[in-house]
Amino acid sequence: MRIYYRGPDAVVTDGQFAWLGDPVRMVLIRDLRNVRRAHTDARRGNPRAMQAGLAALLVTAAGWSTLGTTAVLVSAPLCAAIAGVSTAAYWRLRPQRWELLATYRGSNVTLYATSDVRVFNQVARALRRAVEDSRPATDGYDLVAA
Repeated sequence: MRIYYRGPDAVVTDGQFAWLGDPVRMVLIRDLRNVRRAHTDARRGNPRAMQAGLAALLVTAAGWSTLGTTAVLVSAPLCAAIAGVSTAAYWRLRPQRWELLATYRGSNVTLYATSDVRVFNQVARALRRAVEDSRPATDGYDLVAA
């Protein structure tokens, strides 16, 4: 048995792919079709950005109660700056979820998912090699000379 990748969360051999999550998911390499990669946002909300935006909102609300004073003139630009920085940080630092998708025995499945792009690329490369090596050997008659 040839091992293409062995890590803490996945194992790729010449015969099967195992995602060591909870629960463990195992598929046979020979039954995989249409293996593809995808990435999406891992989560929609960022707690720190949400807290900063809420703090800016509270400071602005407190500033409205003292309308006409110098506190409003100081707090309004500060709140706008906090909200802008927190929004920019959220859009820049939001985590990506990388996924390996495939058709397994007629149904679409998620083979593997992680937010670590380095590990994802290692697993994807190992799976690609396992799929390529599992193809039946050709006798060369289907090749075309150019």
